[in-house]
Amino acid sequence: MLEERIFDVKTFPLVLACIGVVGAQAPRPKVRSQVILADIDGPMHEIIYDEPRLFEAPNWSRDGRYLLVNSEGRLWKLPVEGGTPQVVATGAVNRINNDHGISPDGKWFAISAGHIYLVPATGGEPRQVTSATPSYYHGWSLDGSTLVYCAQRGNNFDIYSISRDGGPEQRLTTHAAHDDGPDYTSDGRWIYFNSDRSGNFDIWRIPAQGAGPNDARAERVTSDEWEDWFPHPSPDGKWLVFLSYEKGTKGHPANQNVLLRRMPLGGGKAETIRKMLGGQGSINVNSWAPDSKRFAYVRYSVIQ
Repeated sequence: MLEERIFDVKTFPLVLACIGVVGAQAPRPKVRSQVILADIDGPMHEIIYDEPRLFEAPNWSRDGRYLLVNSEGRLWKLPVEGGTPQVVATGAVNRINNDHGISPDGKWFAISAGHIYLVPATGGEPRQVTSATPSYYHGWSLDGSTLVYCAQRGNNFDIYSISRDGGPEQRLTTHAAHDDGPDYTSDGRWIYFNSDRSGNFDIWRIPAQGAGPNDARAERVTSDEWEDWFPHPSPDGKWLVFLSYEKGTKGHPANQNVLLRRMPLGGGKAETIRKMLGGQGSINVNSWAPDSKRFAYVRYSVIQ
């Protein structure tokens, strides 16, 4: 495990998450963002981009050449070897948040900006997929046909799926708890997500078809002293990477003392990859390299 100094951020105003926290939000302080590539089998953490500007939520492209990130309401392509990010044209949709992803064939980007939209990977005018808001994209099925997302309907956040062509959405969880961050396994059998249905946020999983009546098919994956968010299965089906907050943290706020952790996808002990200042924006969406040997994340420092 590679450790670093953890900053005391309790005096900083915090954004209480763009997903799942309703009500007034304090302004997010100005931050320096470091986009980092981590070696899943060792201690290497390579900083490929470092700038006093907010960048969030890297997706690793299907050809392995760039990371898709968001900043200032827009999408950007950042070369994996480092360099200058290039903006992706998204037409009139210009308030894109950190819930975005790349289709299995690499030809489309899913973006969230109230609704979920699809935009060509080369840039262009987005096509609206969802009919209700708020909807937050999180995963794409292996066959490219289905998007999975979390959405607030009424006063509750649950997991939903929808055809990439739009149409009716399918509700996959019904528990009164907050369900968030769904992501498919590479074999398409399972959806991993985080939920506070146990009293604090843990990682859970359900069959891709849904949790069934009364969420009877939901299975708890983690159970410890941490608040766990944003589980991402590796493409080779071996690992699960996720983010852990200190116990009692509500939502997934920014600029917190957090852990990046991994565990075998088939079950086992979770181990810490890195301690850092992060949270909102660090790994909201799947950031695995196509070969499963590395993944990307964002670490922050507050500019005072």
